[in-house]
Amino acid sequence: MRAMRGLVLTVGLTLAAATALPAFAAGQRARAAATALDPATLTIVQAQAAFTTRAMTSEALVRVFLARIEKYEAAYNAFILMNPTALDEARAIDKRRAAGEVLGPLAGIPVVVKDSLDMAGLPTTAGWAGLTASAGGVNAIPGRDATVVRRLRAAGAIILGKTNLPVFAISGDNANDSAAGPTHNVLNRNWAPGGSSTGTATAVAAGFALAGIAEETGGSIQNPAAAQGLVGIKPTFALVPNAGGLPQAGSTRDVFGPIARTLEDAAIMLDVLAGYSLDDLKTTASLGNLPPEGYAKALSSKPLKGARIGLYGPGWHASGRELTPETQTLYARALAALTDKGAIVVEDPFAGSGFADLAKGAGYDWRGSEALPYELDQYLRNLGPSSAVHSLADLDRATKPLFGPEGALRVFTRSLPTLALSLADPTVPPDMTDFARLRANYLRVFNAVMKQKNLDALLFPQQFAPLGDLKGGHVNATTVSEINIAGLPGVILPSGAYADGKPFALIFVGALWSESTLLSYANDLAPALPPRIVNTALETKPLAR
Repeated sequence: MRAMRGLVLTVGLTLAAATALPAFAAGQRARAAATALDPATLTIVQAQAAFTTRAMTSEALVRVFLARIEKYEAAYNAFILMNPTALDEARAIDKRRAAGEVLGPLAGIPVVVKDSLDMAGLPTTAGWAGLTASAGGVNAIPGRDATVVRRLRAAGAIILGKTNLPVFAISGDNANDSAAGPTHNVLNRNWAPGGSSTGTATAVAAGFALAGIAEETGGSIQNPAAAQGLVGIKPTFALVPNAGGLPQAGSTRDVFGPIARTLEDAAIMLDVLAGYSLDDLKTTASLGNLPPEGYAKALSSKPLKGARIGLYGPGWHASGRELTPETQTLYARALAALTDKGAIVVEDPFAGSGFADLAKGAGYDWRGSEALPYELDQYLRNLGPSSAVHSLADLDRATKPLFGPEGALRVFTRSLPTLALSLADPTVPPDMTDFARLRANYLRVFNAVMKQKNLDALLFPQQFAPLGDLKGGHVNATTVSEINIAGLPGVILPSGAYADGKPFALIFVGALWSESTLLSYANDLAPALPPRIVNTALETKPLAR
């Protein structure tokens, strides 16, 4: 683990020293600003208000977060790499603010990104030793930022570091197989933290950053958000550009989205991330489908009164799996709050529709990744001259063949026999007609049910049952393959806890491009729900392995 972290900053600061600036030295205003600096509770909105009044600087805020990381990171292992220029970037923002420049919506805000996204000059490891020179592999160092990273920088965000994930983002439960070592759940280090955007959720829940970028192919935003009591937005496929991300199903399923502590912060992040980019031509589909006023300003635009909301039932999920009794109780409590808001609920609207029959078995559905060898080859070719490898063939020569019997991606070969078509010549795009037909069928049935039942959205428990343990446990999601194959959006909303303290979360699901509606419904419901679970007593020492 430590071999991978040569870029981690040794900050050597206490919280008191980090805030000991002239701006905090006088009177009530300074004390109020210092209170607002609590990394565990601060929001983007609060931080920006303090910047506007000059109550604090971006540099001071970044120092506070770096000090907290130094104190607690060893116990939670959220990061693979730190950004060595974070403080310099914060000082530059302060100078621009002092000069009266109009700055972006995230100016000076500390955030994190998953280490499957490219940051120019820093290796993208995907949690795999083969992509880490210090662990015996090679360094795939991109020459430019991923599109969403460029958007974060343009908005003024200070990216503190790149967060841990399971090898090639394959696990939805944890990052236990990462070459950087396991990442822990902030609520309880022995609980599954969720995957594959494990480190991003842990960093946000631990107060190491105000928000973070996650990536989902099959549950990887919603699972860690739900497992650690956070808000997550799984966007419509092609709403957010995924160029510059190490792919798993880049042309069919992969999406980048925010994880944050509040709906407003998540919506602010989505405003920065969403929309067309020439880097990613599939985002042309988003044109005309974003709210004109933005997601954050539309949070209160659609109250639940009169909305028709579909409920979870066996018509949705291929396994026909039932919610555990306690999950049913917590779901019923949430539905009572929903109907108190004036919403109309519709039981199991997908019953008899054939929707569940579209799934391939009851487990995770791998379809959509048939082009992975081609997509990975293209990704490596686009890294630029700073990378040690420039094709899948280069990488296979430098390490074990990724898709071979002992390769890190052998599970794809076993689970997708049609992957062989792409493996035969990874330089040629394979025929994806079967996946296109599958997505069309999912959307045909989904849209028909939504229209026939006059539904505005769906609201499910995010999990069938409480999350499992760090070692061998699972995050038993209700909405993984279905919404990812169909490309549908979801908003994850914390909603209290089970009797044993494990977090309970809901997920709003809707039609393509309905993020604004889902966020507005979640915003209306949230005050009537129990608050998200927070751990106020973080550990400082690592767990014994």
